[in-house]
Amino acid sequence: MSAPLTVCMFDNERVRGGAEEHMLCLLKGLDRARFRPMLVCPAELLAQLVAELPKDVTTFALELHSHRQVGLMHELAGFLRRQKVQVLHSHGFRPSLLASPVGRWAGVAANVETPHVREYWRKGWKADYRIDRFAGRFVDAYIAVSEANGRYLREEKQLPTLKIKVIRNGSDLSRFVPSPGVSAEAASMRVAAGFGEQDKVLFLAARLEPQKGHAVLLRAMAALREEFPTLRLMALGEGTLRGELEKLTAELGLEGHVKLPGHSPDVERWMAAADLCVLPSFAEGLPLFAIECLAMQRPMVATAVDGTPEIVVDGRTGLTVPPGDVAALAAAIGRLLRDPALAAQLAANGAEWVRKHFTLERQIRETENLYEALYRVRKQRGAAREKV
Repeated sequence: MSAPLTVCMFDNERVRGGAEEHMLCLLKGLDRARFRPMLVCPAELLAQLVAELPKDVTTFALELHSHRQVGLMHELAGFLRRQKVQVLHSHGFRPSLLASPVGRWAGVAANVETPHVREYWRKGWKADYRIDRFAGRFVDAYIAVSEANGRYLREEKQLPTLKIKVIRNGSDLSRFVPSPGVSAEAASMRVAAGFGEQDKVLFLAARLEPQKGHAVLLRAMAALREEFPTLRLMALGEGTLRGELEKLTAELGLEGHVKLPGHSPDVERWMAAADLCVLPSFAEGLPLFAIECLAMQRPMVATAVDGTPEIVVDGRTGLTVPPGDVAALAAAIGRLLRDPALAAQLAANGAEWVRKHFTLERQIRETENLYEALYRVRKQRGAAREKV
């Protein structure tokens, strides 16, 4: 039996988000008979993940943000060499831009990049993706987390089609027991958080960043306040917009209606306690939050961006609206609150849909197969060069 391949995940984020959950799932789920997992990331992120990381995951705290950080690049190369890393898997374009050349220099057999999300914020020369195509010479494969993400990489970034592999995100759905309605335990959780048992509670778990559209949701809540005076929002997550969102909450007169408690391990419990889950993002790859809400059989309203409609199928597994459209978001939320039978039917359809198409087992299996295929190709190329 051959020795396990050493696979190292690389991430530059300081705050835990969807990409980090994706990465954590891989670190937990990779077959230890075939793979030896490692993680390189900033110390702040490592502190947030360490309690859930398997004990056999080798970690290295490092934060790399510029090619001018030559010393840190040497540190990363040294770690990759010492650990004899064979597959370096970077999460996000910028981490890959910095780490993939280092991986090639350090003798890593295969560099993998998962972009995770469409970079809608790019403007000017950054939007022509020349740097992406240049950096792509150091990348052996791109994992597109949705069909939409794959189209973005092929058609907008114009990356080589043969390097793009669609592996749709999945989640450990065993954590999410379908629970139509709000149980007595979930109702008591609302009270403990300062809400009323009979309040209408919206739930969102996402980083407090512009991409996630929290401000749009707050304005939609303000538009619904007269019809639904007991409408509340529990928004888990942390990020750079906390101050702005707290200020906007006060300006809209929603103080007491909105909770921003930061990161919490109670995601599943809050899903069960919510009347409705909402994802108002401007961009997504394939959002785990949507998969998990539907697995819990919660009604869902989301923006029709990127891979989200592959999960929240409008009129079938939930309702979708255009990004940034306050009126449309308010209308969709109001529609499901007014029509509990419709909400329940969409939620039931959604639970069946995600359990059929978005399991973590499938995602991990396809990722493992890609790692091994890339390593075999590199090994065969090496053998061919030796013969010459």
